[in-house]
Order: sequence, then C-alpha cells, then structure tokens
Amino acid sequence: MRTMRSGLGMPLAIAAMVGAGLAIQTPDGLLAVWGVAGLLILARLPRQWPHLVLFVTATLVGGSLLLTRDAELPRGLVGQELRLEGRVLAYQAGQPASRLRFAVDDCHTLEPGLASCDALERVRLSVYDGPAMAVGERWRLTVRLRPPSGFANPGTFDYRAWLWREGLGATGYVRHSPPAERLAGAPFSPRQAALTFLDSHYPEGLGRRWLAALTLGAGERLNDDDWALLNASGTTHLVVVSGLHVGLVATCVLWLMRGLARWVTPGRWRMAVWPWVLAGAAAGGYAWLAGLEPPALRALIMTLVGLWVACGRHAPGPWQAWWLAFSMVVLVDPLSLWRPGLWLSFLAVAWLILIWQGRSRPQGLKGWAWALVRTQLLLAPLMAAAVVIAFGRLAPGSAIINLLAVPWVSMLMVPLGLLVWVLSGVPPLAHVCWLLFEALTTLLHAGLSDAVAVTPLLSLPAWQRLPVALCLAGVALAWGLPSVTRSLRVAVSLLMVAVPVTLEAPLPAQGSLRMQVYDVGQGQAIELTTDSRSTDIRTSIRPRADDSVNDGTQGGRDGDADNGIQTTRLLYDTGPRFSSGFMPLAGLWPPGQAFSRVIVSHGDQDHAGGVPALADHRVGEWLAPSGEAIGHDSRPCVAGQRWSSGDVDFRVLWPPAGPLDALSANDRSCVLLVRLGEQAILITGDAGRAVERRLLSALPERIDVLVAGHHGSRTSSGAAFATATDPRQVIFSAGRDNRFGHPAAEVVRRFRRRGSCLWNTALDGAVTVTLTPGEAPVVTAERQPSWRRGVDGGCHGVESRP
Repeated sequence: MRTMRSGLGMPLAIAAMVGAGLAIQTPDGLLAVWGVAGLLILARLPRQWPHLVLFVTATLVGGSLLLTRDAELPRGLVGQELRLEGRVLAYQAGQPASRLRFAVDDCHTLEPGLASCDALERVRLSVYDGPAMAVGERWRLTVRLRPPSGFANPGTFDYRAWLWREGLGATGYVRHSPPAERLAGAPFSPRQAALTFLDSHYPEGLGRRWLAALTLGAGERLNDDDWALLNASGTTHLVVVSGLHVGLVATCVLWLMRGLARWVTPGRWRMAVWPWVLAGAAAGGYAWLAGLEPPALRALIMTLVGLWVACGRHAPGPWQAWWLAFSMVVLVDPLSLWRPGLWLSFLAVAWLILIWQGRSRPQGLKGWAWALVRTQLLLAPLMAAAVVIAFGRLAPGSAIINLLAVPWVSMLMVPLGLLVWVLSGVPPLAHVCWLLFEALTTLLHAGLSDAVAVTPLLSLPAWQRLPVALCLAGVALAWGLPSVTRSLRVAVSLLMVAVPVTLEAPLPAQGSLRMQVYDVGQGQAIELTTDSRSTDIRTSIRPRADDSVNDGTQGGRDGDADNGIQTTRLLYDTGPRFSSGFMPLAGLWPPGQAFSRVIVSHGDQDHAGGVPALADHRVGEWLAPSGEAIGHDSRPCVAGQRWSSGDVDFRVLWPPAGPLDALSANDRSCVLLVRLGEQAILITGDAGRAVERRLLSALPERIDVLVAGHHGSRTSSGAAFATATDPRQVIFSAGRDNRFGHPAAEVVRRFRRRGSCLWNTALDGAVTVTLTPGEAPVVTAERQPSWRRGVDGGCHGVESRP
C-alpha cells in the first residue's frame, strides 16, 4: 500500500486557509504587516524557499479576500442614484422583474460630495419593465443600490452569505430615468452562440433545458420544478458541470488520442505525452465553454492534477495530488472556502482514495460493474451526512437513485448530448442523437419523479442534523475502512440506524413560552410557542367552538399533545409580500406545520402579505379585525377575547366590539397581551398613540418584552406609553435601510432613556425571547452572538451598528 504522502500540497492548502482566516478576522493592515514580517525573516534564512512559498500563498489568499471585502458598496451611498458602466455577466428574464448580474467598470455618484464607489466590482440588479439584455453587452445604467444583506432566520438560507461568496458587492434596481443605454454589443461567445443555436434548432421543453444544463453548464435554463426534483432525489450534482462532466470529456479524449498514438507510433505509444496534453486541453476547453463557473473551474483544476498524476511521468501519491488540487483551487478562487461545493467535492474524492487505495484494478465487465456498485453504496451515506450538515436536508432514496442515475447520465445522456454538438454539422445524425437524448431525459425525469413520490425529501430540524449526520458517517466508515470484520460492520450499521429512530426533540422547561420575531424585512411575523406537561390535554389542533375564543369571562385551552407534552403555536402576522411575489414567510418552515391560531393584526401588506404562504400548513383558527380583507376567512378579533395554554394566558386588548369604520387601518390592529405568571409580552401591531393611551388602564405594571408598534414609527410608542409600560426588552421589526427610517430616532431615544434593551431585526436578524417561570427573560439574536454586541450585551445595538 502506498504511503499517504502529501508533499508540499498539504502545507500549501493549509497556508491558503490561514491566509483566508486572517483576512476575515483581522484588520486590513495587520495582514500586510504579517506578510512583510514573514518575508523579512525568511530573507535572512538560507534555503527556506518552501516556507517562502507558504508565506506568499497565505498572503495572496488573504489579500484577495480583503480586496473582495473592500468591494462592497459604502454605507453612505445607500439609496443614492449612481451611474454604472459595465458588462452583463448573466441575465435572466422574468416577470415582474428580470435579474441581472453586472460587472462594474466605472461607477460614479450623481451628486457631489458623496463617498466613492470606485471599488465596486460586481452587483446584482433587478430590472423592472426594462430593455432586454444579453450576456456580454456593455450598458450604462442609473441604479439605486444597497450593501449585501438578507434575512437572518433560524435554519434558513443565508442570502447575505451567498452574495458574499459570489463576490457581489451590492444589490439594487435599475432606474427608468434616465433610461438604460447600451454602449456596445456582446462580443462573440461560443457558449452564447451554442445556446442560441440550441434555441433555434430544437423545440422548447424538458430535453432542451437538460441538454443546455448537462453540456453547457446553463443551470439557469432549468425551471424551479426541475431543481426541486433534483434536490429531492439527491441528484443535483448530475446537472452541475463538475468533475463528472469535465472528467468524462478528458477521459473520452484521452482514450481516443491514446488509440490514435497506438496506431501512429505502435512502438512508443505508452510513452507519448501529447495524448495527455490534448486531454487536458479538451477538459479546459469544455470548462471554458461551460462558463468557468466555480464548480467547473474546481473540476478543471482537479482534472488537470489528476491527469498529471496519472500520466506516469511523475510519482506523487494520491494524497499529494489531493492536497495540491485543493491548494490550487483555493489560490485561484479563495471564496470557494465558503462554498459547500468545495468541501463536498474534495470530501468525495478523499473518500474514493480511502476506499480504493491498495485495491487491485477491476477486471472485465463484471469487475467494473461491481466497482461502480461498491463505490456508489459506500459514497452515498458519507455524502448524505455532508449534505445534512451543509443544507439540513436528507434524500432517503439517494443511494439507490444515484446507483442508477449516475451511469444513466454519465454513460448515456452526457455522451449523447455531446454528440448532438459534435454532429451538428450533419443534421440527420444530430437529430437522431437529439431524439435519443430527449427520450433518455424523459425516462430519467419520470424515474426520479416516481422515486421521490416514494421517498420524499426530508427537511431536518437543527437538533436532528448532527446526530443523523454522525450516524450516516458511521455507517460509511464501518463499511469503507479496511480491516473491519463483517460482524462489526453489521453491528455498527444496526446501531447507527437505531439511533436516529430513538431521537427525541429537546424538551423545553416546563410551562415555558418562546417568542420568535422573525426577520422578514419591512413587515412583521411573530411566532409564539408554549410548552407544558399535563396528563389532561386536548389533542385537537382546532379548538372547540365553546372554548377557543370567548367573551373574556372564561379561558379556553388549546394545543397539540404528544406523550404528555402540550405544544401550542400561534402566529401573529404573516410578514410582507413583495412586488416580485416573494414572501419571506414561505421560507421559514417546511410544509405541514400546525398552528392553533393565526392572528393578522390588520390588512396592510406588510402584515397580511404572507397569508398565501400558509396554504401548505394547518391552521386551527384565523383572527383579524372586523371588516379587514386579509385574503382568508377569519373570525373578528375583539377586545376581551381570552384563552390559555398551560400557564400562559393570551388576551386581546384591542380593537373594541362593533363597527371600526371610524378607525384607521393601523388603529384597527389586534393588540395581544401574553402573560406567564408575572411576566408579560405586549404586541401592538401598527396601533398609534391614540390607541396606546386607551390601553394604559388594561396593562400590567410593567411589560417585560414589547414588540414596538408600527416598526418603531414616531406615530406609535408615545412618551406616556413608554413610561407606563417601562419595558425591559424592546424589539423593532423593521427592514434594513427602509425608506421610512424605522425605527425613528426619537422612539429609540425614548426607550433608551427608560433603560430598555433594544433589538432590531434589520440588524440582529430574528430575535428569540424565552420566558420561564421564576427566571428573567432570555433574548438571543440570530445574526450576532451577544458577546460581540458591545456594551451591555444587546442593549445598545440599534443605533450605533452600521
């Protein structure tokens, strides 16, 4: 067995990661000082060139990341009109807005005295009712931008981190006036020409979408249903141009060229270098044709290193090649360290080295078939574990699905797809290949759909992910590592399978109340969850008519029961619905959630916009002010209504019974008081100061947690109300850089003078409050740990943070 040599590759990779860490965690100047000091020290030490290479590598990677970090839009230019000139990198037409990725060559402000935006390199723009654009064209655009930002909610997609990984320094939209001006057409692009040829010669549909994705890396051609099917079946890697596709092209060209060399120079064909060179050139050409996106670039580097190792003119070990490929990828694209694809790809290759190192080469068709089956069955559980950690989802049938889909795609569909292009000059033959490719695609799509219907995708809660991932990895290690007895493998497998089945959700403290104020932008969505243990619990999620909401003289109970644990989930407001149709509420939970009640404070879109997103969930009862159109049938929300769950009491304080025509939409808001013993939470919707004054007599002596009215607008949270409630914690649900200026500075100062701790979803992300009898409220923020929040934890994080 070969030793696990790493050579200079492993130190190079480690140096690259050190440089990346320094760039992220240290001030700009410190990295430069560190690099210069290292060079001066090494200059005085003879024959230390390997260490010099490591220092230079770390400094280059760190410097590259620092430049990326500095390429974000300055905060002082938020909402200002800017003039951009540059090139279209990607364009996706849509309604009501098209998406545009733009490389900035020149940026300047339209008003004097503002900060410079010269460092801006790439932006992502929305184009509403604008002209059609093409990749490669140069345009002059007037835009309004904001620094990269996104919603921060538990267990959801981190859009802000994605923007950073993609090197996008700002997002925004194109202004209609002055109109966009095209400066130059797109230069000739083989990839774009191929896509245009595909659109003009083959009918629109499943086959054309998949041909573009499989052979040209045009994943944007796949629709949402295609991606949902691929995610659910665990086969996304099949349509992303990666090592499978680039390696297949290199292998085919190498096989053909070595055959040609054997015919041309029969006595020296084994020593010929040019077949390997041509195979590498073919792999590079294919990756370039696919757009050299990060997965394709990563695959190209890994393929070139693999060809270098396999050509036989050097004798590096597989691990040396692995580390070298890793370091080269990080050097070329430092941001790849934060892309899950890098770790998934290199984990898969490392595992393949481990399970095949020291084994003899398969012989014959039967040997190769068994090698394929063994590889897939050993690879599937480990990669499933990595996907669970990275994305929190598990495709139960992915092992069997990939066992069939990988050879189907790699041995049939990809070669046929490439033949469509190679034979495009011979239309009859190309058409035959197209028909075969389309038929194979239809069969694959049908097979994946049937498999997903039997084994649907599982979205795992956060507490399940690590145990499930460890169990899957344990099964892979038991069967993949050598010298493990069969009986031990079976025992470990049975144990690993049994552990996830016996897992139970962590139990909260008895009688606790958890409130989550979600980060939904300029809107509001609040979930209140109560947990109690009882031997007499009603199990219906839909409360009975006689005890759900009453006239206030008798409290009702509701909830779900499971093994003596009562859990009640109440949703207050549903967040906004944006002009694009996107609803932040839709991404907070997987389908099938159960809510005992949904209270929509009033009909404004920033509170009721997410109602359609609840269509896939079970709601026991809807409450809204009388006469408010919220997009769903509801019962009136009336002062005096009251119910309880365990020790938690819910009480509606506003609006009054009767006609509400004299009140504005904001002043009709349902006001909810939640009490757990002596602790109290107050949610006022968008109710204004006049309503607040009328509520003073119904409030307890002090409010522990207040969700500030109207997102912190000066129309709410009056001085008398702030004094009467004297809240310990105040939460503002507002959008980052919102045009209303919420929360208003005077409101922030008013609560700060009362000594309240202030939280803002625009800065802190989702804010979670946990009330437990006899204990002080515990408040946590999704975006920043409390120890990095400055003075007094989260109490001073609203005004001063950028």
